[in-house]
Amino acid sequence: MSVLRNALDFLGEFGIFDVILPFLLVFAVVFGILEKTRILGEEKIGKETYPRKNLNAIVAFVLAMLVVAATKIVGVINTALPQVSLLIIVALSFLLMIGIFMKPDNTLYEKLSGRWMVFLMIIMFVGVISVFLGNIPANEKQSWLGFAFNYVLEFWSGTLVATLILLGVVIWAIIYITKGDEGRPSAGKE
Repeated sequence: MSVLRNALDFLGEFGIFDVILPFLLVFAVVFGILEKTRILGEEKIGKETYPRKNLNAIVAFVLAMLVVAATKIVGVINTALPQVSLLIIVALSFLLMIGIFMKPDNTLYEKLSGRWMVFLMIIMFVGVISVFLGNIPANEKQSWLGFAFNYVLEFWSGTLVATLILLGVVIWAIIYITKGDEGRPSAGKE
């Protein structure tokens, strides 16, 4: 075993992965959201208005401590975030492969705008939700993702398929009807 592996094992036994890192992560995310949204109010100093840093810090600290106290949540964070990181690396690798075949004067963001960008965002969203559902236990034997998958396999019948198809058609119809009036003259204009 290497010296760095021993150091990581020591830090793991010390509690850095179960207490300190989840605490810092939750604190930073909550504090950043509170600072950005200014939900808890603002204070005026001179002519400038600033978010209430002290109140934001207290709320972020309390929420981070509550998350660390809930060991099941910390377990989900510790197992799901490395998998989300792997998903990010896969997406980045995919974008790098697309970038290889592009002209040097084009940017990938311009090429992937519109429907492709929405499609990739939906895939990433489904991937992240799947990672978290795969790590949150439904019972002692399986996760919520496994439970849902087994449920669909067990009760896959004509009724379920027809319901899913009908739901898909309704969603498609709503999107198609409400997507806008591009190219049509508006009422009252000729």
